[in-house]
Amino acid sequence: MELRGIGASRARAGVLPRPPSRIVRDLEGLPASLGTIGSLELRLAVTKKEIRRAQTLRYRIFFEEGGATPDPTAQVIRRDVCPFDRACDHLVVLDRAATSKGEVVGAYRLLRQEVAEAHFGFYSAGEFDIAPMLARHPEKRFLELGRSCVAPGYRNRPTLELLWRGIWVYARHHRIDAMFGCASLEGPDPRTHALALGFLSAAAAAPERWNAGAAPGRGFPITATADEEVDARKAIRALPPLVKGYLRLGAKFGAEAVVDPKFGTTDIFVIMPVAEIEERYLARFSPQRDDDAMAA
Repeated sequence: MELRGIGASRARAGVLPRPPSRIVRDLEGLPASLGTIGSLELRLAVTKKEIRRAQTLRYRIFFEEGGATPDPTAQVIRRDVCPFDRACDHLVVLDRAATSKGEVVGAYRLLRQEVAEAHFGFYSAGEFDIAPMLARHPEKRFLELGRSCVAPGYRNRPTLELLWRGIWVYARHHRIDAMFGCASLEGPDPRTHALALGFLSAAAAAPERWNAGAAPGRGFPITATADEEVDARKAIRALPPLVKGYLRLGAKFGAEAVVDPKFGTTDIFVIMPVAEIEERYLARFSPQRDDDAMAA
């Protein structure tokens, strides 16, 4: 076979052209690119290389910035690698202005119920007893959200709205009825989050039909503070941006916290039935909206 052009010259020099990245995700009818705001592009990762770039961002945020404890392999390769990554779909936000290929500045991991049941189950089941909650809704289709992170300098409205646009498009495409996951607060001592957790328990407690308790032996009860004693503004300021986003969407939160020693966080169960998400937010995340209007 005759080689031509750049590939031929590289081959003659003893350097073979790099093969294209192999597609490892079937998007089942969804486009890979899901929207833009300015230089930011929202995509579903479809190749190993794209997923690895999301893992690299996760390592920077969770281990270098957040102080989580990496295992020896992660420490060498500088990526947050998790067995669940092989089963999940991955949303990424790229800043096309940062590098020629675009720098990954935001990521989310998505795990549908039928995929979870065909592989390892749900990641959240390691911290919360979700089986009774799932059993109460046998007719519902669930989506687990996880491993969310955003790079410093991008923790703002355009990045978060792009991520939520992707989640909503994905959920609608797969006919999802409810989304859930572990929402994390930095630090492994639940007592330091008493104000924030008490506020969530008082203002946005999950009803019994949607609640999931902690896995056996892992729970710390969250005490709801009387409304008149809660400084709501101070409590909301203490919440991470992603948890604030869940709250604005109408999410509800479980009654127990769980400490994740590897990531050095205090985690709470969060549940978002799609039918209960406020219409104004569903309209905001609709892909038919003009990108400039979203950025306004």
